[in-house]
Parts: sequence; structure tokens; C-alpha cells
Amino acid sequence: MGTDCCGWDGVTCDTMTGHVIAVDLSCSGLQGPIHPNATLFSLRHLQRLNLAFNEFYPSAISSKFGGFANMTHLNLSGSSFAGNFPSEISHLSKLVSLDLSWNYNMRIETPSLKRLVQNLTHLTELVLDEVNMSSVPPNCFMNLSSSLTSLSLYYCGLKGRFPDNIFHLPNLQLLCVSYNYNLTGSLPTYNWSTPLKSLGLSSTGFPINLPNLISNLKSLKKLYLSNCNFIGSSYPTFLPNLTQITSLGLSYNNFGGQCPWSLLNNAGLTYLGLSGNNFIGQIPNLSTNWTQVSSSNSSSNSQSVGQIPSKLVSLYLSDNLLNGTIPSWLYDVASLQYLHLDNNQFTGQIDEFHHNSLKILQLSNNNLHGHLPISIDKLVSLFRLEISFNNLSGSVEPNIFTKLKSLYEVDLSHNPLLSFHTYSYDIADYTLPKLQSLSLSSCNISEFPYFLKSMENLNTLDLSNNQINGSIPTWLLEVKMDSLSYLNLSYNSLARIGHLPWKNLQILDLHSNLLEGPLPVPPLDTYFFSVSRNNLTGEIPLLICNLSSLQYLDLSYNYLSNMIPPCLGNLSNHVIDLDLQSNNLHGTIPSTFAKGCYLRSLKLNGNQLEGSLPQSLVHCRKLEVLDFGNNKINSTFPCWLETLPELWVLILRSNNFHGTLGNPKTKFPFPNLRIIDLSHNEFHGHLPTNLFKYLKAVMNASANKGELKYIWVIIIIKIL
Repeated sequence: MGTDCCGWDGVTCDTMTGHVIAVDLSCSGLQGPIHPNATLFSLRHLQRLNLAFNEFYPSAISSKFGGFANMTHLNLSGSSFAGNFPSEISHLSKLVSLDLSWNYNMRIETPSLKRLVQNLTHLTELVLDEVNMSSVPPNCFMNLSSSLTSLSLYYCGLKGRFPDNIFHLPNLQLLCVSYNYNLTGSLPTYNWSTPLKSLGLSSTGFPINLPNLISNLKSLKKLYLSNCNFIGSSYPTFLPNLTQITSLGLSYNNFGGQCPWSLLNNAGLTYLGLSGNNFIGQIPNLSTNWTQVSSSNSSSNSQSVGQIPSKLVSLYLSDNLLNGTIPSWLYDVASLQYLHLDNNQFTGQIDEFHHNSLKILQLSNNNLHGHLPISIDKLVSLFRLEISFNNLSGSVEPNIFTKLKSLYEVDLSHNPLLSFHTYSYDIADYTLPKLQSLSLSSCNISEFPYFLKSMENLNTLDLSNNQINGSIPTWLLEVKMDSLSYLNLSYNSLARIGHLPWKNLQILDLHSNLLEGPLPVPPLDTYFFSVSRNNLTGEIPLLICNLSSLQYLDLSYNYLSNMIPPCLGNLSNHVIDLDLQSNNLHGTIPSTFAKGCYLRSLKLNGNQLEGSLPQSLVHCRKLEVLDFGNNKINSTFPCWLETLPELWVLILRSNNFHGTLGNPKTKFPFPNLRIIDLSHNEFHGHLPTNLFKYLKAVMNASANKGELKYIWVIIIIKIL
């Protein structure tokens, strides 16, 4: 109060009239709905409004936004708007730029989009990335303004044929329709005069003739064609000619052969994405001098490579067959922020980094060895560090991460020669406020790292396959980790587990420990709970039945006794996999499997269960595996199971089943069965061939030759 609003941050006024003409409140932490009576809508002279990257969920964009008659620039991107897009926005006839991107829960219907395209005749920029337009036919964009310079429709759910005339818009410089998987169309093949500088067609159905595309697009600087349908050669031999391209994405196209390192010749290169191909060879050792890199096949395939690309920001080479050491120049590019070399065959050590620009470093799944470089602590912008599944060694001190306040994810798993110092520190020095995922599986850890005491924002914690014994320490149970949703302590030597205070746990994996005592009950929101292969005793508590989100429950290979709680049958309306095998359970199998149950796998092998099989299992139409072996079930053959359409494993061995198998009651019994084990029972009489002759899973008719090709099937029957 008492200050001139024209002096406020984000507010711009007309110097002559004093009217507010621009408001920029982007990234301001705003939350909650924008009400139709908000004073924002009284700013009738507003020309520019930027509310990007706030949190207005679940508010819809108010129709009042259509009342800004003088509006030229409207940016509502990344602010979690939901609901239908209001057609009143089309009243903004002076609008030049409209950005509604990254509002995942917002939907644009056909009538609203048609009005938008028809009325906004001055529009030069339209950005609708990740806005749901799955019901909109692409021809709605056919009559876009000829003034348009930028059209971005990334991941919008568009399907059908994209209008050809868009490619001929006279001023269009940026066009992105990537990740509309069912979008098709065709690119002009001649008389294509366009100022396009950036084109994105990744993961679409456009047929791509890259030589023709490059020959037509003389102004092109950025080209994104990952996971595309290329016409012609499987290897882009023409890539060395793309010297004008500064950003190139060709990931996941199944290219092979030598990696086209000559692309690095471009001094202006900022982004190179070649992940997910089958490229071989080594990254060349660039320097200030021109060098030759020879192909492993012949010297005639040698490629010229030159100076270090000093403007390189992003290098994506993941998921290839590259080998050799990581060259020294990659540690010395001052602009490099994203380095993805994971899932290759790189060897050698990780050198020291000379600059602090890196934000993502992914080196997982290689053959790297040696110590973790001490220069890691200088990468103050780093938010993802992944070096799992290598052969790193040496001692890791927690203070290596002290300065990395931006860290979001750390994964050093499966480096069995690493050792971590877990003793107490002044915890105030080791607070990582943004760390949400920490994976230290198979890292020779013998006790819970004390630095976890500062990790209150953790979402994922994986300490599996270590040598942690005893119980979870009291100091860790006192850490307020309300955000923790994934906890994996499997393959350790934990002997005791008490009540876990982290109420939002969704995945809890404690299998393969030495846990004793009664079965622990996970938090209510848990949907995956495994405590198999421990030494738990006692009964299955009724509280398990209160887990309304549970989908996977594995209590196998323990010493649990008493009866199976009848309410476990009721869990079948959301449980997918239920594994209680190899315990000491007795009594009968629960009889209340609900209609429409979701069960896919039910394993009760190796208990002392009696009685008969519950016929309510026929309600579980998604069942794939039924294993009742090694019990004391006393019943006749459950012929009613033959109607289950997905069942492919049926184990009844070593029980007290008796009587004849009988002829099937349906025309195609057990349509997907591949394994049936009836051994060690008391069946007698004839083996009905009709029970097996219609098994579709056993044979596959070739559409071309009419031949029968047999798929594996195992039938085990003890004949008495």
C-alpha cells in the first residue's frame, strides 16, 4: 500500500497514460485458482501477460481472459491449468503470440481451435506443446495465419494427416509436431521454398527422405528426426554434408556402422543426439589440429574431424556400441551441460572435469574403472549423476557432494568395489535440499549412511544388495521423509523391521533379508510389497486387507502359519500378483474372489492348504498363472478353469486330487495353456485327448504357407 504499482517487479506501465500494459509473474510460485472476479481482469489496457510456470491446478483458464481487447502476447505455459480451453480466447484479435504449452490436463476441442485459427489473423507464434488435442483433426490448422513464424505442437495426441499447406507458409521458421505418434503426412519434394530454420518430426508417421529434405531446406539450423520412418539407406551417408546444422537429433533410428563423427566439424554445433542406434567405433581425440579417424573396416572410410565444438551444450550417445576411452576434450568443453554416454562399452577411467557447466552426467552401464573424480564437487549445477553398473573403486566421502545443492538424482549402484564412509558428520554441512532419488545398490555399504539424516525430500531410496545388518536405526526412523515413496532394502542382512513412519510409501521391497518375528504391515498407500525369503513367523494380519491400493503382494518363502485371511480374496479387485508360496499356511483357500477381479498370478505352492479350489476363481478372467502344487487339496479336476482365456500355467501337482479328468465342456478349452502339471495326484481313467487337442498356444499356423509351427508346451501327468 502507498506505492505506485508501476514500480513493482513484473509490472510495466504506459509512460503517457499510466495504464498497466504488461504483467510478468512467471515463476512466481503462485498457487490456487484464478477466480473470474480477480482484479487481474480489470486491467483493460493490458497488452502482455505472462503467468508461465506457476501452479493453478485444478483451475481452468477463465473465459475472462478473452476480455483483454488489446492483448498481443499471452503466455500461460507450464501452470497446470486443467479442463477445456475457453473459446473466448479467440476474441483476442490482436494476439501475436499465444503460448499454452505444458498444461497436461488441459484439453482443446475442435470448435474452440477452429475459432482460434479463424479469428487470430495476426498470430505469428502458436505454442500448444503437451496440450491434449486428441479429438482435434489436424486439418483444423489448415487456415492458420500466413504471418505465422512459429508453430509448436509437440506431444498433443494429434492423429491423422497433417495439412500439406502448413509447409508452404511463407514466414514459417519453426515447425514442431514431434511425438504425435499417429500423425502422418508428406513433405514437399519439389518447389519447396521455405524459410524454415527448425523442424521437428520425431516419433511421427511422416516418411523421411533426408537427402531431399536437406536439399530443400537451405536455411535449416535445427533438425529433430528421432524414431522416424526413413526412406532409402539405413545409414545416413549424407550426414557429413550437414555443416549448417547446429542442433541434430537422430536417436533411435537403428542406424549402424561407424558413427558420423564429422558432424563435430561444425563449430556452431550445440546439440547432437545419436542415442539408440547401433553405431560402433571410438569418440575421436579432437584437438586444435585437423586429424583423421580411420574406420575399422578400411582406410577409405576415414572421416575428417576437426576442432573441438566449443559451443556444444548437449551430447547424447547413449544405447550404442561405442568403445574405447572417453576422450580428454569432452572434459574440457566449457559450454557442455548434458553428457549421455550410458549403455555403451567405454573403458578406462573418468578424468577430472575442467569446468562446472554440467547439469546431467550419465555414464551408467559401461566398463569404466578407477576412482570417482574429485572434481565432481565442482559441478555446482549438476542435478543428475548416474554412473551405475561400472567397476569404480575406492572410497567415497560424503563431502564430495557438499557443494552440489542442485542435485536431484544420484545413482552409483552396482559398483561393487566402491566403499562409502557412513560415520557421523556435522549434518548441517551435508544438506542436499533438492535430492529426490538416491540409489546405492551393490556398493559395499555395511550400515545406513548417516548423511540420510538430512535427506527430508527423498522420493526414492535404494540400498539393496549391500551388507546392512541389524535393524533400521532410530535416528533414521525420526527423519521426516514424507515424500518417500520407494524404499528398496532387499538383499541385505536386516534382522528386524518395526513400524515404518513414512506414510506415503508406495513401493516397499524387503525381500531376501534375515527378518524375524511377525509380518510387518506397510503404510496404507503401498501398492508393491515384497518381504519374501525371510524368516517371518506368525499369521498374516488382517490389517493387510486394509491396503486398498495394493497390487503386488509377495510373502513367499517365510514361516507364516495359521489360515489365509478370507478378506485376501476381496483384495482381488485390485491385487494383480499374490504370492504366498512356501510357508506353513493351512486351512482352506479364500472363496470370495470378486467379479471382475484383477488377479494375474496366484501362487500358493508349498503350504498345507486343504479343501477344494474356490469356483469364484472363474471371475478372474485375467489369470495367467495358477500354482496350487504341494498342498493337501482334496477335490476333483477343476474343469471349470478351462474357460479362463489367459491362463497359461496350471500347477496342481502333489495334492489329493482324484477322479477322472473328464471331457471338456467348451469347444476350445484352455485356449492359452502352455504348462499343466497334474503329477502326484490320484487321477484315474482315460486321458481325454479333447482336453489338449485344441490348445491354440501349442501351434501357430503360418499365414503364408499354411504350415504348423509348434510353440513350447509342457504337460506333466503321472499315470496311475
